[in-house]
Amino acid sequence: MAESSEMTLPPIRGTADLRRLTPARVGLGRAGASLTTQALLDFTLDHARARDAVHAPFESEAIAAALAAQGYMAQTVSSLVAGRADYLKRPDLGRKLAPESRSVLERLGGDGCDIGFVIADGLSPAAVNAHALGLVAALLPRLDSLSLGPLVVASGARVALGDEIGALLKARMTVMLIGERPGLSAPQSLGAYITTAPKPGRSDAERNCVSNIQVAGLSFDEAAIKIAWLAREGLRRGVTGIALKDESGMHLAAPAG
Repeated sequence: MAESSEMTLPPIRGTADLRRLTPARVGLGRAGASLTTQALLDFTLDHARARDAVHAPFESEAIAAALAAQGYMAQTVSSLVAGRADYLKRPDLGRKLAPESRSVLERLGGDGCDIGFVIADGLSPAAVNAHALGLVAALLPRLDSLSLGPLVVASGARVALGDEIGALLKARMTVMLIGERPGLSAPQSLGAYITTAPKPGRSDAERNCVSNIQVAGLSFDEAAIKIAWLAREGLRRGVTGIALKDESGMHLAAPAG
């Protein structure tokens, strides 16, 4: 008997089903030509949370003290920005160290290290306050065979500030944990940027990024596995960025031996 040529289509999902699968704004409904009151109130609340994350005070001294209590050498530094408003208006100033911070790191450079580790406020100090220490605890044991320079806690920092910090520490690589630009559904998302041979002038194409480290995104352990793999492979191959693809998942899935 000939098979039927009719296709069986999957059932159409309702918007309620879709909203359970994603924090994105889908199926909001409408009242006339406008959003419903509840959707508008939810949007306003999430927008306020994102703004609060950007302007949250960075707990740099507390983070440095917590690292020191765990036996790590920690040093606080700052960029050239004078305040949060200055940081948002002048991204270029967040890419350069203040003279006094530069002098401190020049003295700490020593004979160099494999990894210069930086914890920076970025565009969401709230994310760093909430997640940086947890990620450090999951990550650093996976880098125990590599030499680390002082752990630098940087205020008023853009990603490129890690290049100057790494160069002053004579590091073969920088790993920077930094607060990502807040979204309406992710105000406290942490990112990690990995760059080989750091020096001023490096481009974003020369970095690897592990992003969305947060409660609703990558867990600390998942992020630590990815960052550690990229760091080790980046040092082994001497490259990061577009020349190094994240194959940490393939490595974990490979059979023993």
